[in-house]
Amino acid sequence: MDKMKEYDIMTGCDRGLCKAAIGRQDRQLNTYDWLADVPGNADTTDLVEVQFKHTRKGYYHNVNNLPLKKGDIVAVEANPGHDIGVVTLTGRLVKLQLKKANLKSADDIKRIYRIARQIDMDKFREAKAREHETMIESREIAKGLGLQMKIGDVEYQGDGNKAIFYYIADERVDFRQLIKDLAAAFHVRIEMKQIGARQEAGRIGGTGPCGRELCCATWMKNFVSVSTGAARYQDISLNPQKLAGMCAKLKCCLNYEVDDYMEAGKKLPSKEVILQTQDSDYYFFKSDILAGLVTYSTDKNIAANLEVITAERAKEIIEMNRQGEKPESLQEDGFMQEPTGPIDLATQESINRFDKAKKKKRKQNRKTQGGGEQHQANGRQQPDTQHPTHQQRQGKYQDRKPRRENKRPDAKE
Repeated sequence: MDKMKEYDIMTGCDRGLCKAAIGRQDRQLNTYDWLADVPGNADTTDLVEVQFKHTRKGYYHNVNNLPLKKGDIVAVEANPGHDIGVVTLTGRLVKLQLKKANLKSADDIKRIYRIARQIDMDKFREAKAREHETMIESREIAKGLGLQMKIGDVEYQGDGNKAIFYYIADERVDFRQLIKDLAAAFHVRIEMKQIGARQEAGRIGGTGPCGRELCCATWMKNFVSVSTGAARYQDISLNPQKLAGMCAKLKCCLNYEVDDYMEAGKKLPSKEVILQTQDSDYYFFKSDILAGLVTYSTDKNIAANLEVITAERAKEIIEMNRQGEKPESLQEDGFMQEPTGPIDLATQESINRFDKAKKKKRKQNRKTQGGGEQHQANGRQQPDTQHPTHQQRQGKYQDRKPRRENKRPDAKE
């Protein structure tokens, strides 16, 4: 019974998420197929998306009408021989992915031969086992030829007849002699592919400062140029160490929200405009773009008498100044904050603020320890109170005074 429940949960849809749509999570560039549970989705087209090592994808025709689904390992047509890949998408969404890949020629779309057999998987594993050693040896060959390039990764074809060498180079590289030496060393067909620093980070993978896996290693395939202007629009500090990602380039996520910041920034007043009131002139200090708040200071260079107003109120004051009018203050209700000098961060907190906390802890410890003790007074045991009142203290001293007066005459005698 428990196995049947588990089977229903795995094959059915739970809370709007279909297992057939999610696929294997160890595959980069995974696409959620939100049409996977629609009846007849796989029959709408024979196109199938197949993914290979890391970020390489291909699109193929299912000419044999195989019942393919996400996660199936298939043997596909290659030049020469065949390759082994994993099905990552089927149905209508494959056509949309074709538009993103810009595959205009029909010759780029090859055929799917069959579902991978045990013999195909054995050859595939044998070829993959040689990739690391091939990469290390190819680097030595490139270094011996004096080429200014770095071979970042090597990918063997599923049948082992071809190898793709991914390299990084800042300038144009003449690797004709390198191809000859690599073909003689490994006895396979050689293909060289140049990639950038972002593509290399996507192939290697890693975790970003946000705590999540790198976008280039999970879902991002097409990279858009990122400039420091995106950081300026969002009022982000231009610190190269914080703006750079794992690839030593500007983070791709800087472009995610820049459109919203640019749209919200249009509603803010210009930074060069000075707001004039009856008491003083106010200069732009900082702004909260998404909240629509602007902070002004009476000093142009330092923070003094800061006033926070909305962008609408700032535009009203600018329009009043154009007409020759000056409001009493920046606030709409005419309330004026008390003038303050420049903010000194060193004087905001007291140096002894930690000592006060220690004293409070000591007092509390004394109070808790004194609750269970007893003191002897005048030969009698009396319970010690934690908090003696003022009257009790006065009574204690009044009891002592007559005793001292009685002893004085005895001392004279």
